[in-house]
Amino acid sequence: MNKIILVTGGNKGIGKAISIQLAEQGYFICINYNTDKESADSIIDEIILKKGKATAIQADISIEKSVVKLFDEIDKINGTLVGLINNAGILGEQSTLAEMSSQRILKTFSTNVIGTFLCSKEAIKRMSTKYNGDGGGIVNISSGASKSGSPNEYIDYASTKGAIDTFTIGLAKELATENIRVNAIRPGFIETDMHKIPNRLESVKEVIPMKRVGQPEEIADAVSWLLSDKATYTTGAIIDVAGGK
Repeated sequence: MNKIILVTGGNKGIGKAISIQLAEQGYFICINYNTDKESADSIIDEIILKKGKATAIQADISIEKSVVKLFDEIDKINGTLVGLINNAGILGEQSTLAEMSSQRILKTFSTNVIGTFLCSKEAIKRMSTKYNGDGGGIVNISSGASKSGSPNEYIDYASTKGAIDTFTIGLAKELATENIRVNAIRPGFIETDMHKIPNRLESVKEVIPMKRVGQPEEIADAVSWLLSDKATYTTGAIIDVAGGK
């Protein structure tokens, strides 16, 4: 019987690293993507080449019908859902709040917050002992921006990640007796395509105590630990993986 883990936004950056690492540990990985099917398929090919198991499923997690369909597809796989990685998120261009459109703010919150709520809701129905499930783990990918607020840059994105921190704490307590552990990883500056501004990562190294940016695989390591049997008494935790910042 396959142990299934869903990684939202699992086709790029941190999500890609998480998908590959968990597949190497023997999990059946469901890689969720929204528009870029090619990148998702390439990761599937990489996982299968290494004798792993994975599939790619399209869904816009900001839309409830799409999320329900996503989980319906997961139900067709021979196995049991044991984990959800709420990784999908969007980031707009640098901007002050006064210059942000309401459409951008709504889209950012719809994907980063509402999408996380909707995916968690469906996962709970399948994993919780209250619903005759066997239990499991939820790991939310937050951001160091939830602490800094990202003024003059991404205050909308930072606010969504603050919401995810609060969500993690509340949901962990809500599910503590239902054999589901809920935790979050708060990455710092990580070398991914999300940082669109040229030389941005190079410029921030001096404000990081370790004087370097992180790698997606270092976030995947933390996620793997939270899902493992070595973290069975850990829930409601928010772990900074940010080089000391």
